[in-house]
Amino acid sequence: MSTRTPAKIEASQEGISFASALRDVLTSGVILADARGKAIFMSQEIGQILGLAANSAPGAAVGDLPSRLQNLISECLASGKPVSNLEVDLKGEGRRAGSIRVSIVELRRGAAEQVAVVVISDLTSTKHLEQNFLHFDRLASIGTLSAGMAHEIRNALQAGKTFFDLLFEKHQDAELVDLARREICRIDAIASRMLKFVGTAEPAFGEVHLHEVLEHSLRLVQPQMDDRLISLNRSFQAVPDRVSGDDLQLQQAFVNLFLNALEAMGPRGTLTVATRNSSPGAGPKGLPADTRIGLTIQDTGAGIPAENLARLFEPFFTTKPGGTGLGLPITKRIIQEHRGDISVESEPGKGTTFRIILPALVTVS
Repeated sequence: MSTRTPAKIEASQEGISFASALRDVLTSGVILADARGKAIFMSQEIGQILGLAANSAPGAAVGDLPSRLQNLISECLASGKPVSNLEVDLKGEGRRAGSIRVSIVELRRGAAEQVAVVVISDLTSTKHLEQNFLHFDRLASIGTLSAGMAHEIRNALQAGKTFFDLLFEKHQDAELVDLARREICRIDAIASRMLKFVGTAEPAFGEVHLHEVLEHSLRLVQPQMDDRLISLNRSFQAVPDRVSGDDLQLQQAFVNLFLNALEAMGPRGTLTVATRNSSPGAGPKGLPADTRIGLTIQDTGAGIPAENLARLFEPFFTTKPGGTGLGLPITKRIIQEHRGDISVESEPGKGTTFRIILPALVTVS
């Protein structure tokens, strides 16, 4: 009988998963080839690495291999000199484009028969992984730099705010004063959102009634709804509606989504906000349906092109003139901090739907 604790079992499973991921990235295969151009043995991974047809490996002949690889095998068998960790570019070979690492050593079976042992590793996935790590490193550096810049900008604005107010009071051009005030507020808002996005502060969790937060968030955007003659369909059916969370952060996330929906709609559009207990199989960590709340925010706007959907939550990606591209990434981060999931569906000309799943706060008797 196994004596492993649940924690150890979970760690073991994570190790297996990580090992599987590494195995997928670092794929290697082996070929045994003789001097007559016959592949005595070819592992199944060779077909995957070299892009051979499924029925070509492991029974393919050396002549089926890329020409660069054939030449290396022939040279090794002719000279007896091994090939060690040579990087070979397969572009232009008419097969899968990419790079491989090749090692070849000559062996002899009996007095005269030569055999080349060829070990091939796929470098294409490894290079992609390396590029991703470099990309993440650059993003981390940009985030640190952005946080420092945003902090200094806000400090400068706060220090000069009193002076600006006095200067604006003495200025005679009311329109210019309003414009300057608005732009200063916009700079401060952008700096605040950048700090929020790169910040590491934990939300202050407590018992929150989700419907109350939604109602308050809707009241905040009511003037914009009235200006655009937007109709509101409200359907709050989730019972219970209590979650463990930070009401101010949830409000920020919901207001972001409401404002996006309003901006996407023309006059007389319809905003639908609905909650319910989520369906089985949905939501974070496989929670039962009565311990999850599903929130739907739907608009009848222009919709989002398919090519933009995948980038919707990327920092600084925006299609709005003057947009910062931080609203939706911040929203996603807030939902994730509340152990929730957020997804989006959209069809151009028919509107957009955001779906959020949050764990309900259930009292255990």
